[in-house]
Amino acid sequence: MSADVAIARARVEASFARQTVMETIGARLLSVAAGAVEIGLEITPRVSQQHGFVHAGIVATIADSAAGYAGLTLMPEGRGVLTAEFKINLMAPASGDRLVARGRVVKSGRLLTIAQAEVEAIEGDRTRTVALLTATLVAVENRQGVVD
Repeated sequence: MSADVAIARARVEASFARQTVMETIGARLLSVAAGAVEIGLEITPRVSQQHGFVHAGIVATIADSAAGYAGLTLMPEGRGVLTAEFKINLMAPASGDRLVARGRVVKSGRLLTIAQAEVEAIEGDRTRTVALLTATLVAVENRQGVVD
């Protein structure tokens, strides 16, 4: 692993540990690479909506974080990212054993980064895509609390 990837991984891991919403819903950071992050979530009743599927807000939460952290891996030290907007397509009800949100950078720029996250539902050995999120991330510097 290169020094740059190790630094990006450490930044993402430290930031993820401070993002208490991830702890609240039970999400875990699975992998970090340059321009790519995976977040996993075990499906339990506490993340479900009234029909027993994972609530769309939970699906969007892990997708947004996977895309945002993918963008962060390509930012220089001292620069953070915030989501400026996202669009999510919910393609199937999210159910099964667990979800995995795979974020990746489409284009990284000095000010704006475009990222996507695909969310897959896994049940046994069956995997299906349940959501696709596209996000615009804005780079932030010299703003208190936004460096990671």
